[in-house]
Amino acid sequence: MCCAVGHYCSKKNSDVCGQESSQVWGMSRMCCILRALDVKTLIFVFAVVPMCTFGIYLHGQKISYFLRPLWEKPPKPFNVIPHYYNEIVSMENLCRLHGWGVREFPRRVYDAVLFSNELEILNLRWRELYPYITQFVLLESNSTFTGRPKPLVFKGNREQFRFVDSRLTYGTIGGRFIKGENPFIEEAYQRVALDHLLKIAGITDDDLLIMSDVDEIPSAHTINLLRWCDDVPSILHLQLKNYLYSFEFLADDNSWRASVHRYQSGKTRYAHYRQSDNLLADAGWHCSFCFRRISDFIFKMKAYSHNDRVRFSHYLNPKRIQDVICKGADLFDMLPEEYTFKEIIGKMGPIPHSYSAVHLPAYLLKNADKYRFLLPGNCLREDR
Repeated sequence: MCCAVGHYCSKKNSDVCGQESSQVWGMSRMCCILRALDVKTLIFVFAVVPMCTFGIYLHGQKISYFLRPLWEKPPKPFNVIPHYYNEIVSMENLCRLHGWGVREFPRRVYDAVLFSNELEILNLRWRELYPYITQFVLLESNSTFTGRPKPLVFKGNREQFRFVDSRLTYGTIGGRFIKGENPFIEEAYQRVALDHLLKIAGITDDDLLIMSDVDEIPSAHTINLLRWCDDVPSILHLQLKNYLYSFEFLADDNSWRASVHRYQSGKTRYAHYRQSDNLLADAGWHCSFCFRRISDFIFKMKAYSHNDRVRFSHYLNPKRIQDVICKGADLFDMLPEEYTFKEIIGKMGPIPHSYSAVHLPAYLLKNADKYRFLLPGNCLREDR
C-alpha cells in the first residue's frame, strides 16, 4: 500500500503549491518504491552488485581468459616432423631418417637475437650453439620495448663473452621513447634494425638463420642436423620444451615461435610469429623468466611487451615474486592461455615440480655450481 499524502492549495498560492506538490509527490513515489522492495532486493542492490563489480575489476582478465574458447578458435595445427637423434648414429643416417638428403658440406649458420638483460641464459645459448655457428649477431637498445631507458647490459659485460669475439657482430640502436606507444611497435622497430645488422654480418642466400628470443635455445644437435641435411623446409619452426623460472618447472612442450630459415635476400625478414606450418619436434628448450636475481624479474615484468599484465603494484613485491617462483605459480596471476576448457582447467594452478635434469644444455650441467639456480631444488634467488 502506497503512502497517502494529503495536501491543500488555495488558488492564491497555486504556483508555489504546484512546486511543493511536485516535490511531495516525488517523495511519495520514492516511499512507495522502497516499501515495495523486500530485504533480499536491497541486499542485492547495495551489497551483491558492488561486490560483483569489484570482483570483475580484480579478476576480469581471468574471466576473459577462461572464456577464450567461446570467442577465439585455435590456430591451424602444425605439421609436426618427427625428430630422430642419437649421438652414435651417423649424420647420413639421421638425414635419411627425416626423409632428407645429406650435403657434401654444411651450410653456414647465423644466430641473431635482440638482447635485453638475460646474461646467464645468453651464455648458455651461445655455449650450446658455439660449435655450429658461423656468426653470432646481437642487437641491443638503450630502450625497453615499453619505452623505458635501460643500460647497455651486454656492452657492460662483454668481457664474459670473449669466447665468441671473433664470430660476433654486435650493434646498438637508440630507443625512440614514445610515451604511451604500443610496446609491440618498438619491438618491431628493433627487429627491422636486426635485419640490417644481419646484412652487415655477411649473411647470404641459402645460409641458415636462427630467429628466436634469447631464452628460446635450440639444441646443438638440432642445428647440426639442419646444416648438414638437404631438402629441409625453407622455414622450419622448432618445438621447444617450455620451462618457467628454471629447469625445475616443465610447463609443456608447446613453444613454437623459434624458427630456422634458409635465407633469401629481399624475402627473409626477422620476425617472431608463425611463418610456416612445419614444426620439428623436441628441438630445444624455452626457459622463460630464468633469472638469477629478483631485480631482473622485476625489470622484465616492467620492460617487456606484455607489461600490461602487471595490473597491480604488489605484483612487483620481491617477497611475493620469490614465493611465486618456489611454487611454480604465475607471476601475473593469470589463467593458462589455451583454446579449450579442457586445456585451461588441466593447466590451472602451479606447475608441478620436476626432478629430472636429463637432456639439458651440456654447459649447464658441466658448470652446475655456477648455474645451480636453474636446476631442480634451487628456487631461492638473489636479491640483486
